[in-house]
Amino acid sequence: MNQMTNRVASTLRPNDHPYLNGAWTPNYEEYDADDMEVIGTIPEDIDGIYVRNTENPVHHPIGRYHPFDGDGMLHMMRFSGGKAQYKNRFVRTKGFEAEAEAGEALWAGFTEPPKKSKRPGCGIGSHMRDSSSTDVLVRNGKILSTFWQCGDGYLLDAESLDTLGIEEWVPVDGLSAHPKLDHKTGELMFFNYGDKAPYMHYGVVGPDNELKHYIPIELPGTRLPHDMAISDNYSVLNDFPMFPIPEALENGYFIPQFVPEMKTRFAVLPRYGSPEDVMWFEAEPTYVLHWTNCWEEGDELILEGYHQKNPFPAPLDNMPDRYKVLVANIDLHSLRPHLHRYRFNLKTGETIEQRVCQEDNVEFGNINPEYYGREHRYVYSAHGEKGWFLFNGLVKHDLKEGTAQKVMFGAGRFGSEAPFIPRKGAVDEDDGYLVSFVTDLMLDRSECVVFDAKDLEQGPVCRIVLPHRICSGTHATWAQASEL
Repeated sequence: MNQMTNRVASTLRPNDHPYLNGAWTPNYEEYDADDMEVIGTIPEDIDGIYVRNTENPVHHPIGRYHPFDGDGMLHMMRFSGGKAQYKNRFVRTKGFEAEAEAGEALWAGFTEPPKKSKRPGCGIGSHMRDSSSTDVLVRNGKILSTFWQCGDGYLLDAESLDTLGIEEWVPVDGLSAHPKLDHKTGELMFFNYGDKAPYMHYGVVGPDNELKHYIPIELPGTRLPHDMAISDNYSVLNDFPMFPIPEALENGYFIPQFVPEMKTRFAVLPRYGSPEDVMWFEAEPTYVLHWTNCWEEGDELILEGYHQKNPFPAPLDNMPDRYKVLVANIDLHSLRPHLHRYRFNLKTGETIEQRVCQEDNVEFGNINPEYYGREHRYVYSAHGEKGWFLFNGLVKHDLKEGTAQKVMFGAGRFGSEAPFIPRKGAVDEDDGYLVSFVTDLMLDRSECVVFDAKDLEQGPVCRIVLPHRICSGTHATWAQASEL
């Protein structure tokens, strides 16, 4: 069965926007498929779901469009017994339903002034639509979809992908993307941020899905954090010197700036700590979009993520003038991120930081989930296409040897973040698979590709051809069948 179950009506008009064409061309069909062409052999020793988001703008944008403004759509591949089933669905947010009823866009994107939106929204300036298009995780047998500018947090059924509604514990201040799940305890740690004091909050949700802890984290002003990290006993939040120009924000304009004279700051606190328990650590100025892991070692807390060499790059010459500034800050070759570690001494307050791998232009990393909260050897990153927010390959970092193994998807083929799937009965840290959706512009189709994590260079062990070509996306997750 390769059945299109629904097609969403769109008002998007043809245009030359670089992130509404090519690999970013939106699609509006919702499919159920279990009779797909398979090139190679689907491994029989994996059982679970791979879920990835995409940004698919349904209606013609109000003013300038940014690729993170699009409506959220989730794509899911279910693996079991050497077979695979695919389905995709839009996340039916309140904004999605309101615009469907109106037949037009009601909210402007985050690069437009709030006065252009036709209805109140969310996020900094409170004018954006919560499209729930950023991050996904699986918890308590359901999929949680989140938005980077702090939205409601939407639940979807892990079998049907039907939108079930808003997560009930989310505070009025919203939920940012990248909450962190402790698989050992079932607790979920999260944060949110905004343009009013204290500018950030932090909370803990118990395994019973009740909000157990919620405190303010005082910052000097509006900030743009994107991710957080947890260890067994601590949570880490951040205050980077990248934030909207305060005077511009007061006048309704979102204009980010990077202030290299300011230090990067990290807030470290016990999982159920109070505001008075926050320990602040300073480091060199940068911006980190995503963290890979965090663990405790003696008196130190070690945090690993993607340090940006150039957090505020110049406009891209290969873009039309009206798009140069808009998309320069999401090109990995402009940002030049690499794997980096911070060591926070909880006794002395000292910070030591160091680069841990020479490979540049990498981000959106994953590790074997069984190594969260303890030192790991391998990280699997997406490699950026020069000049674009696209991923043209995967990189396996061996942090013990200080080496990197790279595999490219091929000309005109672009993938996404690739979660690690532990093989049944695995004995080594890298004994498992990487999975990603890849869009092939040459063949005008999309595939789900599975790699053997021990040997990326041999290419995919299988390629499953999807019933349609899907749009490029950002985040993804893997959940074992036991988690469903």
